[in-house]
Amino acid sequence: MNEYDSNRIYDLISVIDFKKTDIKKEADCFVLNTCHIREKATEKVYDEIGRVKKYFRNLKKPLLIVSGCVAQAESEEMLKREPYIDIVIGPQSYHKISDLILNYQRTKKKFNETEFDVVRKFDELQKISNSQNKISSYLTIQEGCDKFCHFCVVPYTRGPEYSRPFDQIITEAYTLVKNGAKEITLLGQNVNAYNFFDKNNNYKLSSLIYELNNIKNLKRIRFTTSHPKDMTNDLINCFKDCKKLMPFLHLPVQSGSDKILKLMNRKHDLNYYLSIIKKLEKINKDIKFSSDFIVGYPGETESDFEDTITLIKKIGFVNSYSFIFSPRPGTPATNKKLNDLTESKKRLQKLQSILESFQLEKNKKYRGKYCEVLVENKLDMQEKYFGRTKCMSPVIFESDSCKPGELVNVKIASINQNNLFGIHQSNKEKAA
Repeated sequence: MNEYDSNRIYDLISVIDFKKTDIKKEADCFVLNTCHIREKATEKVYDEIGRVKKYFRNLKKPLLIVSGCVAQAESEEMLKREPYIDIVIGPQSYHKISDLILNYQRTKKKFNETEFDVVRKFDELQKISNSQNKISSYLTIQEGCDKFCHFCVVPYTRGPEYSRPFDQIITEAYTLVKNGAKEITLLGQNVNAYNFFDKNNNYKLSSLIYELNNIKNLKRIRFTTSHPKDMTNDLINCFKDCKKLMPFLHLPVQSGSDKILKLMNRKHDLNYYLSIIKKLEKINKDIKFSSDFIVGYPGETESDFEDTITLIKKIGFVNSYSFIFSPRPGTPATNKKLNDLTESKKRLQKLQSILESFQLEKNKKYRGKYCEVLVENKLDMQEKYFGRTKCMSPVIFESDSCKPGELVNVKIASINQNNLFGIHQSNKEKAA
């Protein structure tokens, strides 16, 4: 989502004649677009500002803007702590960035803009065409969260759940496809909570997927990140009805222990989560899953941790993200007594080792077989290409007859933990 926001920030400031530069000393504006999900995010921002200050010590000071979730969380405190910052903009206010820059240039007055103004944000973004021209493109359809998991800062930095108007999204999707996108990933903090009403219809995520499935030159559809409670039957059926929807789902569970899930305020238990997996596997035999795991959540015992290991082995996640719990300021879990860090590190190592073994086993199954790959780009200085399988596995392969944006069959020759390596043969070569 931050990548999507960063691209749209550029679209906005290009209107007032700002252009990207790869030559650092030429830059007269830096925008640090930030995320507050992980530990020490705030300090990383100040470290980056320190690097900018050092580089421009004997040069003209650039305009320095901090946007995103750290800006929202720290707000006025950032301007007090670091005088080098000129403008602070929250993630729901970045549509105002051009006006703020122009006002700063005129008045030299610092600005803090961290109101929740998500409706106006997307209305303003609709006026400026999305210039993103990647083969695989992102499209935000929903922001914010009403779930209030006790470990999560998102409801406080992104605000309540908001679903963009259906027609806005479809219009932007057509723009992306016109720009060259062959794959669109629909984004949201709780993407499957998308729920937009107009006077005649109630649109859900499934409505968007069915509509995108009809776009002629679009080849693949994905969505992330989902909450188990919002995996409704109409959405599940999309994995049966929509051929362009990839058979891969990122469905965060966080823990395999009902006790910990309750302490986290996740609003689902293990049986419910497994029932969703079972429904999906029943209607699409090829579907694979990835997930998120928090290790060492306050109150987690060895037995709770082993419940998570049991779940991982039961489902066989092909790719996942896992972290030791770190308290996010302002969340209900902030003041909970922390588990022993040494023990949590041991548990994380064990969990990641098992997850990696499933990922490796998944990759081994590709060896010697053909798989469909969406070509994303040619690698610099090499006669090789990069693309991804239906299940998001990265593929590096040789070819003399493919172009970015094509779907090609690649024969996998070798693998490692993270990547597949292969050769694409043209039809002429196969015939010969």
